[in-house]
Amino acid sequence: MLICKYMNFYVMTLFPEMILQGMSQSITGRAMAKGAISVEAVNIRDYTNERHGHVDDAPYGGGAGMVMQAQPICDCYEALLERIRRQGAEKKPRVIYLTPQGRVFDQSYAEELAGEENLIFLCGHYEGVDERALTLLETENVSIGDYVLTGGELPAMVMMDCISRLVPGVLGKEESADIETFHDGLLEYPQYTRPEVYRDLRVPEILLSGHHGNVEKWRREQSIERTLRFRPDLLPKARLTEKEQAYLRGLLAEQELGGN
Repeated sequence: MLICKYMNFYVMTLFPEMILQGMSQSITGRAMAKGAISVEAVNIRDYTNERHGHVDDAPYGGGAGMVMQAQPICDCYEALLERIRRQGAEKKPRVIYLTPQGRVFDQSYAEELAGEENLIFLCGHYEGVDERALTLLETENVSIGDYVLTGGELPAMVMMDCISRLVPGVLGKEESADIETFHDGLLEYPQYTRPEVYRDLRVPEILLSGHHGNVEKWRREQSIERTLRFRPDLLPKARLTEKEQAYLRGLLAEQELGGN
């Protein structure tokens, strides 16, 4: 997996403050402050030719709602693209359009996008975007789930947050992104911290043993068990050793016996 040493995010939006306020907090905010990532929100409305500042109009063919016009979106994109080129970008940035009609975003796609130096996000509103803008920008249509939101800003922030965590220097420990949920196709194992006993519930003894090999084995088994319980659809693609495959077969056998 090729990961870029830094990441520049550009968001074409009608609500730049929403993007900047959201991304400037917590881990992504600290990453921005130290230069591991940069986030720029560009107001599409600044590029409209309409004298009242409108960026939308009624759809051809009739129907409810309004559609974002191609002109301000394309002009915004072309100005942004020219600026990125002047900054020395060696290749054309990929453009992500956030839409429930797109490819579903997942960890493998995040890892793919983390190899880019520059990413452009287009946030739609109203009833969507004039299809000609999407054609001209050669967008990759991406969804974060099978539901509809009021705009593309929240999905864009979800994607940027996920991708950012894969950029070196963003997380406190470089290994953190490699041992979490979906690593090796499995859900993450359960976590515990002090105190050892809380409301009569104890931390598993194995975690107090100090035996790192046994702890790692327990954690892997817990990940397999959790994945089987909550996301069995992930298991066919999970990366398991022969011993772990045998452990999974044993769980499946117990599950089958329990169902009889």
